[in-house]
Amino acid sequence: MRIALDNLPTDVSVLHQLVRDMVGALDESEIEAERLRLIIRQFQRASFGQRSEQLDPDQMAFGLEDLEADLARAEARKPPPAPAEPSKPKKAPHRSPLPPHLPRAECVLPVPHDACPDCACPDCGGALTDAGSTSSEMLDWIPAQLRVVKVTRPKCACRACGTLLQAPAPERVLAGGLATPGLIAHVLVSRYADHLPLYRQSQIFDRHGLAISRSTLSDWVGAACWWLEALHERVVAHVMAGERVFADDTTLPVLDPGRGKTKTGRLWAYTRDDRSWDGPGHPAVVFVYAPDRTAARPAEHLASFRGILQVDGYAGFEQLAADGTITLAACWSHARRKFYELHKAGSPVASEALARIAALYKIEADIRGQPPAERQRVRAQQSRPLVEALKLWLELKLAHLPGRSRLAEAIRYALNRWSGLCQFLDDGRVDLDTNPVERSIRPVALGRKNALFAGSDGGAKRWAVVGSLVETAKLNGVEPYAWLRDVLTKMVDGHPQQRLDELLPWSQA
Repeated sequence: MRIALDNLPTDVSVLHQLVRDMVGALDESEIEAERLRLIIRQFQRASFGQRSEQLDPDQMAFGLEDLEADLARAEARKPPPAPAEPSKPKKAPHRSPLPPHLPRAECVLPVPHDACPDCACPDCGGALTDAGSTSSEMLDWIPAQLRVVKVTRPKCACRACGTLLQAPAPERVLAGGLATPGLIAHVLVSRYADHLPLYRQSQIFDRHGLAISRSTLSDWVGAACWWLEALHERVVAHVMAGERVFADDTTLPVLDPGRGKTKTGRLWAYTRDDRSWDGPGHPAVVFVYAPDRTAARPAEHLASFRGILQVDGYAGFEQLAADGTITLAACWSHARRKFYELHKAGSPVASEALARIAALYKIEADIRGQPPAERQRVRAQQSRPLVEALKLWLELKLAHLPGRSRLAEAIRYALNRWSGLCQFLDDGRVDLDTNPVERSIRPVALGRKNALFAGSDGGAKRWAVVGSLVETAKLNGVEPYAWLRDVLTKMVDGHPQQRLDELLPWSQA
C-alpha cells in the first residue's frame, strides 16, 4: 500500500480508516509470509528431514496436565518400595544365535600331532586322553547356481504294427522357452519383491557366464503373468468380499512411445486386513492399473463391494457412498499429518492437537486384535469423550485463527471429514487410519525408484498382477519364491481350474 505522506487527509475519521486499512494489510502480509515459510519448511523436510511422524513422548503432556497431576499424587501416596538386594547384572549376549533351520556343515580340526607323533604330551611325555572339545559357528554363503535340466524321453517301438511309444514332452511356462518354473519365479521375485530391474538381472546372469537379454526376461515375465492372472482374479474377489477394505493409489510412470517420454499412470491398491479386529478373512492386497485418477476408476473396481471403505481425503471416493451400499471411514493419520508439519515448525496449537490424537492411538494399541464388540465398548468409554472434546477444542481454535493460515486449513481438513473420522466409534471393525494399505504400496515406491518406469501399459498391468500376489504372500507369512515356484509348477503340470483356491497364498501357510 502506497501512501502520499505529503498529502495526508485532515479528517480524523478518514485517518482512523486509513490506519485500520494499513493494519489489515500488514496482518494479511504477515499471514501470507508465515504460510510461505511453512511451505518452505515442508519442502525442506520432504527433501532432507526424517519421514517418521513419531512424536516425542514429552508431547503427550500437552492438554493432559490434570491427568499427569493425578498420577503424580497417586504415586506420592504409595509406600516406598522395600530395598531390593543388589543383583549381579546379566551380561548381554554378543549376538543372537544362528537360526536352527539352517543346514550345518561340520568341520573337525584334529589335535596337532606334528610335535608329538606318538600322542604324548610335548611337555612331559605323558599319555594324552580325551578332554572334550570346543565349538563355534560361522555363517557361510553359497551363491546361486544356474544348472541345465536335461529331459530325456526314451522311445519304444512295436515291430509288428509300427506303434511308437514315448512320454509326452513336458509343458513349459513359455512355449519353446528355456526357463523352468523355478528360474521364472526367481526373476519375478527379484523384480517385484527385491526391486531389481530386468536389466540388472541380465547383468547378474552375465556374471554367471550366461547371456540373457532384457527382452527375453520380459517375455518370461509376460508368460508367467498369463498363468497367474487367474489367481489375481481370485485374490480380487477375496478382497472385495471383505466387510472392511482399505483403498489408496500411487503413481506409476509408464513409457509412452509415441511421445518419447513417460506418462503418469496409477496403481490403485485395495487391502483387506481383518487382523486388527480378529476377523475371519485372510489378509490380502490387490493392485489394479489404470491410466488416470478419475473417480470412475474406484467406482469400477469396487462395483461388487458392499461394506466399509476406509480411505484418505480423495474426493473421488465420496460418490461411492451415494447409494448407501458403501460406508466411508476417514483416516486419522492423514488429519494428523497436516498438524505434524505445523508442529515441526513450532506451532504449540498443532503440538497439542497431536497429543490429543496420540491419546486415541494409545487406546487403540490396547484393544488391537480384540473382537469388534469389545473394541466398540472400550471406545465408547474412553475414546468418545476425547473425540468430542477434541472437536470442541478445534472449533474454538478455528474461531480465533486467520482463515488463510495453514493451521486453519489443517483444522478445517479435520472438521470437514469429522463424520468419517468418527466412524470408528460406532463400528468396532473400523481402524483409526489407512496404514495397512499405505504399507502395501511402499514396495511399489521402491520398485518405481529402481526401475524408473513401466515399459508399457501391459507392463504396468503385469506389475499389478505379480505385485498383488507377492505382497499377499508376504502378508500371510509365505515365502514368495517358494510359493510362486510351486504355483507355476502345478499350473504347468495341469492343476485343475476348479481347484485354483488351493494355490492361494493362505492355503500354503
